[in-house]
Amino acid sequence: MIYKLIIGLGNAEKQYNNTYHNVGALAALRASKINALKSAVILGPSGYMNHSGQVIKKELKKHDAKPEELLVIHDDSDLMQGTYKISTGRGAGGHKGVEDIIHHLKTKEFTRLRIGIRPHEKTGKHHEKASKFVLKKISKENLQVIETVIEKALSEFIEIAKK
Repeated sequence: MIYKLIIGLGNAEKQYNNTYHNVGALAALRASKINALKSAVILGPSGYMNHSGQVIKKELKKHDAKPEELLVIHDDSDLMQGTYKISTGRGAGGHKGVEDIIHHLKTKEFTRLRIGIRPHEKTGKHHEKASKFVLKKISKENLQVIETVIEKALSEFIEIAKK
């Protein structure tokens, strides 16, 4: 499968840099440095997470791409830190940015790379509502975990995309 467009979700304002909600932006930045992905247009956030749909719809049109040729990378508070999932054709699972994309594209038929941000059980914070931690700055320790999982996830995505 050829992916024409890779978009990392997040909030574009500087105050959101290095927050859990901007993990998609971190992944897009990393993806832009990988030769195997250079044939795709790789973009980070250009507005607010919860209003991603209109921007993505415009980018698809601008690059003559179909939703099936789109990879959206985003944080997922249902997945533990250090984990990820690649999925296609699934619902938003409560993620407001993905809900907006589905609404504007009128389809779920695009691929998502979901990076886990839920705190581990050992922290005692694994039951917190996502709204309590998604906008917090990522600690150095957790940033290392997230960067490692981004590398693994992008490597797997490249292998899947080759098929």
